[in-house]
This record gives sequence, C-alpha cells and structure tokens, in this order.
Amino acid sequence: MIILALESSAKVASAALTQGERLLGEFTLAGGFTHSETLLAAIDTLLSTTGVEKSAIEVYACTTGPGSFTGVRIGVSLIKGLAFGKGRCVAGVSSLLSLATGLCDREGIICPVMDARRGQLYNALFACKEGKMRRLTPDRLISAQDLCSELSERKENIYFCGDGCEIASEQIKLPNIKYVQPFLIYQSAYNTARLAEIVASEGGLIDAEELQPLYLRASSAEREREARQSAQETQKT
Repeated sequence: MIILALESSAKVASAALTQGERLLGEFTLAGGFTHSETLLAAIDTLLSTTGVEKSAIEVYACTTGPGSFTGVRIGVSLIKGLAFGKGRCVAGVSSLLSLATGLCDREGIICPVMDARRGQLYNALFACKEGKMRRLTPDRLISAQDLCSELSERKENIYFCGDGCEIASEQIKLPNIKYVQPFLIYQSAYNTARLAEIVASEGGLIDAEELQPLYLRASSAEREREARQSAQETQKT
C-alpha cells in the first residue's frame, strides 16, 4: 500500500511517501516558508524523485491536531483536496501520537509536548515496552507544573519530544528524564504514515469529506469573538 502523509501541526512541515513499512522518501523543513507553499513543493519533489504516479497513491494521511490552528488546517485541507480529487480514502492521526511513535523503541514513558502558548502544553503520555506503545492519557491541555506533578510519580525513564521540549525541560527537573537526539524531537510525516498503515489495517479509513481538524480549545479569533459577544451582552443588561 502506497501512502502519502503530511505533518504540519507545528513549525516543522513534513511530507512522506511509504510503501508498506518501507520509506520511499521524506521531505522535512523546520521553519521558513508557509506550510501551504512548502508541502505542495514537497509532494511534487517526492513524486518526481521516487517515480511514483499520483494514481498509485492508495491512502492519504495527515495529523489532525492538536497543534497550530493554521498548520493543522492547512494539512487537513490539503489532504482532503488531494484524496477527494482521486477518490481515495484518508487516515487522520493525532499529532501527539505521531510524535511519540518516533520514540517507540525506547523503554519507559514517552511524553510528547507541544507549545500551546498561554502557559500550557499539548500533551499525552504513552508507555513503551519491548517496542510496543500503550496510551496512558488522552490528548490534553496541561500546564508544565501539573505535568511535573504527574511525572514525579513515575519511576520509569521519561523521554520528551515535540516543540515544547525546551519549555518542559526548563520547568520539569526530574532525575529519570533522559536525553533524546535533536533529530528525533520534532515531527515526521514518516511516523504519520506508519500510523496510517495501522489505521488502514484496522478498517479505520474514512472518506475525504469526513476528515476534520481536532482542536483542544477555541482559536484566538473565536476567543476574541466570544469576549466581544460577552461584553455586548453585559452592556445590554
């Protein structure tokens, strides 16, 4: 099965093409151009250099969040458009699960952390043992302080990954936190493709129009609108 996967939930933009467990090609850029420009160019580069025709792509996949509102929206919209145009099914996966998958060969607790701003982190916890990963918490918003309290009860090795690593490392000081190589910290569309393969094998693929971004809180624009509406209601009373 040939899968085209995108990851755009944070500053890193990544696109990968896989066939089964084999990586055919991956293009990853940290910062720079907007994701809409970067991902389209990445897809064209992957197809031209691997010689894979668009018609050969059987599944389209992307992370659906949590993460940057704009980034997630770009990835979801792009995958929906590509899949719908070819009449293909799609797989949406958690950006936190995708991050954790890159460290599934570790033994202990995988703790992906993404900067959610406003003093919070997007986070989930996963337990890894003998190459198998088990989810311990749902995707959530949490403060570094609360996360520290929760992790302090853990005796296993703890591995941070994601663009919130610096924040977490500065505020969470525990003896069982282990170093992770920089190239494994950030998002990779290859991990998203690996998860999409599992989704497909379990019969979890959906039609393109069903794919939706999954946000854990309202966007800044929505919060500002709610604040204005609340102020207007207060003035009326």
